[in-house]
Amino acid sequence: MQSDVIGKLSEIVIDTPDVVGLSAFYRDLAGFEVVRTDDDWVTTTSPEGWKVAFQLAPNLVAPRWPDPAYPQQMHLDFVTADLPAAIERAELLGATRLPGGGETFSVFADPSGHPFCLSRRDGVDGVGLADVMIDSPDGATLARFYAELLGMKSAYEGPEGAMISAGGQPDVCFQNVASYTAPRWPDPAYPQQYHLDVEVADADEGERQVLALGATRLPGGGEDFRVFADPVGHPFCLVW
Repeated sequence: MQSDVIGKLSEIVIDTPDVVGLSAFYRDLAGFEVVRTDDDWVTTTSPEGWKVAFQLAPNLVAPRWPDPAYPQQMHLDFVTADLPAAIERAELLGATRLPGGGETFSVFADPSGHPFCLSRRDGVDGVGLADVMIDSPDGATLARFYAELLGMKSAYEGPEGAMISAGGQPDVCFQNVASYTAPRWPDPAYPQQYHLDVEVADADEGERQVLALGATRLPGGGEDFRVFADPVGHPFCLVW
């Protein structure tokens, strides 16, 4: 079911100790174009029109996939028609092959340690960004929270998780994780790794609505953003 839109997914934000280096990695892998650079932040746009930002986290505790004590929290899924060539390119650019995968997909860590997946899909030119995947102890329930938040529709729900989608926005997927360990913002020992920025027209009304859905207000914020946790602990920001 699609609700009235509370907000729109503005950008996917990735923590890294090297904003320039990691943004360059994804530029060279999947054609991300840099549109803004600051000392602690780089914003890029993918060829599909998604905004992906890189936020400075000097003391980042990187994921150690598949160790549940150092979880990924979120990851990006990429697709390509030529999987062997994409695998070779990812490794040449500095990605590390991780456990998992099969004939149709492979798992890597980017140079900051964040896992990502490369999957085979016919008809894709180069390497394309397919979706953002969010870890959850109950993907279907978390998908319903984000569907309400973003005004998106359920596109899939099954034993491995769920997916929501809407025209003009990235697909957002939710992966069931049995040994899920939540972020504990702002504790650096339990980092967020990623977060989503959600654009709203009215900050106070947006806050009222997300709290009613089950979000929690977190420390932090500024003149144009407020920080919250979703029902399983992933931080996200309302921005305006």
